[in-house]
Amino acid sequence: MRIAVGLGKQGGEERLERQGVSRRDFMKFCTAIAVTLGMGPGFASEVAAALTGRRTSVVYLHAAECTGCSEALLRTYKPFLDTLILDTISLDYHETIMAAAGEAAEAALEAAVSGPDGFVCIVEGAIPTIEDGKYCYVGGHTILDTCKRILPKAKAVISMGTCACYGGIQAAKPNPTQSKGVNDCFGDLGVKAINIAGCPPNPLNLVGAVVAFLKGQSIELDELGRPVAFFGKTIHDLCERREHFDAGRFAPSFNSEEARKGWCLYDLGCKGPQTYNNCPQVLFNETNWPVRAGHPCIGCSEPNFWDDQSPFYQN
Repeated sequence: MRIAVGLGKQGGEERLERQGVSRRDFMKFCTAIAVTLGMGPGFASEVAAALTGRRTSVVYLHAAECTGCSEALLRTYKPFLDTLILDTISLDYHETIMAAAGEAAEAALEAAVSGPDGFVCIVEGAIPTIEDGKYCYVGGHTILDTCKRILPKAKAVISMGTCACYGGIQAAKPNPTQSKGVNDCFGDLGVKAINIAGCPPNPLNLVGAVVAFLKGQSIELDELGRPVAFFGKTIHDLCERREHFDAGRFAPSFNSEEARKGWCLYDLGCKGPQTYNNCPQVLFNETNWPVRAGHPCIGCSEPNFWDDQSPFYQN
């Protein structure tokens, strides 16, 4: 069911209202998603229609990770994303937040992946591959085997975070578990995941990808499998400190007056020029992002950032 803005509450809107999410906050959130997608604020009603239509079954798998991507997702607010997501999609399996455990949790997973209407699969974390993947078990099965079985069945696969996209910290040298990203590990099975890179990524980028899928939009990906709408420009190109870089004004230390004035952090190790992401445009929790807060970009949305972008600090 699709909604028409201004014509009363229907379906998903009613569900959200019962959870205390006002229409104003919901439309503000939809506007942010529309802007993130590069559609402009005028397309908020289309985003709302996608999010309040028939609830799509989502299976969220955890591989080798720290759960930071899920934590970032659950900390988004206005409206709180856990309430929003639970009432606009059917999140049928997520080990961190689901009430079920043990056999009940495994039964929920099997029911979700066997449903007649299909499902979207989100993967968080890298896939250990050495010794048949025995370094990551969930429910008595290696995540390697679980993903082999489930991912090819999904209507869409989304890799949430740099670990799932490219291996991340788990794949850092010497990579003792031979961890890989989803596409690298399962590409030969026909899996072509949409990579929402970052450590953690901004949750709005994940929701934007889900919205684009629900709307049936073609999602243009770069050569690293990331949506161009979110990863088409460098941090450096979008950074509010760029004018200081162009003028040759560089902070000499983190505790300097120049740093407090917002001068460029390039001499302190900022990797913004070689990092593609929309962090300066899509703030975390609508509040801030690392460079504005005085922390240099560490290139966390790039493959092998843990090895290739270090040292992260120069002072």
